[in-house]
Amino acid sequence: MSRAIPGVRTCVLAVLALSGLAILELVREQTGTAGFFVGLGLAVLPVPLLMAAFRWLGRAAPSPWAQLLFCFGWGACTAALIAILANNFATEWITAATADASAADRLGSVAVAPVVEESAKAAALLLVFVFRRRQFTGPADGFVVAGFTATGFACTENVLYLGNAFGEDLESGAAPLDSVTAATFFVRIVVSPFAHPLFTVLTGLGFGAAALCAGRLRRIGLPLLGLLTAMGLHALWNSSSRFGEYGFYVVYGCVMVPVFGLLVWLAVRIRRRRLRAVAGELAVYAAAGWLRPAEVPALVSMPARSLARALARSTGGRAAGRAVALYEADAAALALLRHRARQGGPAREPDFACRERELLRRLWLRKATAGPALARAAVLEELLPPRPVLVPVPAERVSVPPARRSGPWTPATPAGPSSSRPCVLPGGDGVR
Repeated sequence: MSRAIPGVRTCVLAVLALSGLAILELVREQTGTAGFFVGLGLAVLPVPLLMAAFRWLGRAAPSPWAQLLFCFGWGACTAALIAILANNFATEWITAATADASAADRLGSVAVAPVVEESAKAAALLLVFVFRRRQFTGPADGFVVAGFTATGFACTENVLYLGNAFGEDLESGAAPLDSVTAATFFVRIVVSPFAHPLFTVLTGLGFGAAALCAGRLRRIGLPLLGLLTAMGLHALWNSSSRFGEYGFYVVYGCVMVPVFGLLVWLAVRIRRRRLRAVAGELAVYAAAGWLRPAEVPALVSMPARSLARALARSTGGRAAGRAVALYEADAAALALLRHRARQGGPAREPDFACRERELLRRLWLRKATAGPALARAAVLEELLPPRPVLVPVPAERVSVPPARRSGPWTPATPAGPSSSRPCVLPGGDGVR
């Protein structure tokens, strides 16, 4: 996970591998081999849609796939294993203490499971927040990291529930449409595939808000507040079936759907604000000569970015497409870095000059490949402002001389990408 601490990456990978093997065997043992494969086949159906939705949110400044896959693996393997073991232990302990198995099951699902499961999922967010701090820059990153973690956790949990339901149907010989498997699939996959991501996103928003704060109290308090909110909503959801015949529908319609709609609205708003911030900051770099003006609208348009990568691959192969993708990611990271520095000053980004210089150097190295592709994509997507219409005038009127052809493109800033001096950018905002 961290370049500064090489052993952390090895430890994390070992934990993921061991927990993956353990959860695989544990779920297969509980569901049976047939139930495991049926549950797995049904549980993975919503996964691509959820991952695509969270990836869409973070496309303005995409997180590395390795980090997202770590979060998904942590949720599917480590967090799920912790949850199963802890929930089983707590239920058995409560049963032994109260001699009431039904009461222990109710208490476990309402009081124990939300605390254990949300804490286990939040551990992945904490690891990314601590060891990948530069890539955890705000609410959008909290949304994405939490979403991938919770999607992995929900997938494993659904395998367990659907596999057990299939085993019950095999014993009872129920018809497919009247089976427990069909009912479980409808509730968990069709009606509420967003439940676990919704809970954990609240924790992610807490971490995202903490990333924007300089004070230690807020950096600790905001994630805890998000975690407690996630636990509370999770507990309400688990207890909905115990509120009477229509309790589930009341909680689903009056709480879950409105909260889901609110988070969708917030996600769209966060994405738009992030793209506006990227556009504004990149315009400053374009004015300084680091970017072509046509690159800016292409870099803030997701279709144009995809088109630029496709154009580069068609002419230069996969290596060229990869260069354009890295160029796009570095440009977005540079813009957001400058945006945070302008808002928070040196206290928030103490190493702004060094990081900016490194990102500019990387942009410069790939500019010959990425610049033309992005400019062409901006033209094809019609992102550039239209040229003024030339109206014919009589010969006796004063004519306008033709514009001069510009020479080769060169940066306007005196400090080039290889300079050791901090970059001084125009704008008068005090960021150096």
